[in-house]
Amino acid sequence: MTEQKSSRRSFVFYLASMSGTLATAPLLSACGGSDSADMVQFNYGVASGDPLSGAVILWTHAKPQNSNDAVELSYEVATDVNFTSVVSRGTAVATEATSHTAKVDATGLSPATEYFYRFKSGVWISPIGRTRTLPTGTVSEVKMAVFSCSSYAHGQFHVYGEASRSDAQYAIHLGDYIYEYKDGEYPTTPVAGRKVMPANEIVSLADYRMRHALHKSDVNLKLLHARMPMIAVWDDHEFTNNTYMTGAENHTEGAEGTFAARKAAALQAYHEWMPIRTGTNREVIYRSFDFGNLLSLHMLDTRLIGRAKQLDQMAALTTQSAEWQSRDRQLLGQTQLAWLQNAMTNSTAKWQVLGQQVIMAATWLPLSVQTKFQAYFARPDASTVGGIVTEVNAYLASLPLNNSNNYVNAGNSVVPYNFDAWDGYPAAREAVLQSFVAASTASGNVKKLVALSGDTHNAWHNNLRLINGTKVGEEFATASVSSPGWESYFPTLIPTIKSLFQDSTVNSNVRWMDASRRGYLKMTFTPTKATGQFVFIDSVANSTYTVQTPVAAETIDYIPPV
Repeated sequence: MTEQKSSRRSFVFYLASMSGTLATAPLLSACGGSDSADMVQFNYGVASGDPLSGAVILWTHAKPQNSNDAVELSYEVATDVNFTSVVSRGTAVATEATSHTAKVDATGLSPATEYFYRFKSGVWISPIGRTRTLPTGTVSEVKMAVFSCSSYAHGQFHVYGEASRSDAQYAIHLGDYIYEYKDGEYPTTPVAGRKVMPANEIVSLADYRMRHALHKSDVNLKLLHARMPMIAVWDDHEFTNNTYMTGAENHTEGAEGTFAARKAAALQAYHEWMPIRTGTNREVIYRSFDFGNLLSLHMLDTRLIGRAKQLDQMAALTTQSAEWQSRDRQLLGQTQLAWLQNAMTNSTAKWQVLGQQVIMAATWLPLSVQTKFQAYFARPDASTVGGIVTEVNAYLASLPLNNSNNYVNAGNSVVPYNFDAWDGYPAAREAVLQSFVAASTASGNVKKLVALSGDTHNAWHNNLRLINGTKVGEEFATASVSSPGWESYFPTLIPTIKSLFQDSTVNSNVRWMDASRRGYLKMTFTPTKATGQFVFIDSVANSTYTVQTPVAAETIDYIPPV
């Protein structure tokens, strides 16, 4: 079954249905009927995030139309869309020093309750948002919409709009909410109407602020934020490609300033523009959310706080170096790992859910295949692409995929696919999985483990195993919102690539994957099972799209042993 959607009309309808004033007001501002003052514009809508059982973060951007003056704001939280029953209210200020953003922690709320909220400045009123607090006690079901990788230049954010019309209660964003590249770099030819701003690669605080504003100007993202609270973590592109603790692949020290200054600018802009609680140390983003006795969601930072620099994968493969297996290679860092183990041990919830950025399961490929892929991704310039693509196509087309024993052997062993993921830090992965086992054993209450992942732009369902082969959980990884997958590199080889990853001889952990579609992951947790529904759309390049209703292979249950 398919259904064609047009997202902008649904956004206008949703906001108009929330409040009669919004039906005739500008799309992103509403007023009380006076034109005498300098209009306060709410051009980026409203958002909520980091819900707790009795509180939630509320966010907006408010700026006078003709000045940079500070804007005094009040906010209201009500149980009804007409705001006849206001349960929380307070004040905030949007100033130039915070990029005219404002965040408040609305408290005094009740668990598992839906609320409506808005901001005001004099006669000027923001759009109305809807949010929800976390449940407590016995919980029978929780539904989440999981996202990753939203490149503005690659196309429309239809995926956000589609999810906003689902029955999901909470949005989980696993990173790459923005991208840092300059106009014309990724992709070289942007989708019509999706030119990035600023046009340069973002480096300064002003750059990062402008890029966040660009993303939040998207009508579908505004719709999602107005519909449900978001729990988010960053990945690398909120900073720059392949970030680690002290640098990044896409940062040139000196020519682009210091990485420390760039990181500080990115951190400030992120905390300004995202509906997230900001502590004294902006670098510490790992935190937990408890959904009653059903699940504890542990949001991790696998990118910035503790990651050792990625190894050169081609060099490691060609020299057969074992450095990547070193016990000293950290992904979370010892402090975050200790926090996670303590959080899982103290949690009384049935499900322990890791919300994190990169693929956790071991996903491997034959050495011969991987070296060809690495040659493609490490290409020195565009002039070599055609030859490498031809070579890769010819080689993969020659593989007897009906019998992997013909090409996996002593001279062509399987090797890790992605050193930027947990496969590049296997000792760190083992430490996390062993921590879960220890936490479950210590509590005397058998717990169940699920990892939620993003980053690859493709969808995955994987087993999580200890080094000794013991299965301890499963991984559900979402496709991207708009960023391209394998189809953009080797469009004729998608069935082959899918077969390679799903070949049990090559990958005993990969249960299912999709290598070519954009979408989101809807997770439903009950006391007995976790269900991942992969929702795909057919186009991000066009103004309309078709929803590809998941078939049986794309709606997957994880029912762990009792």
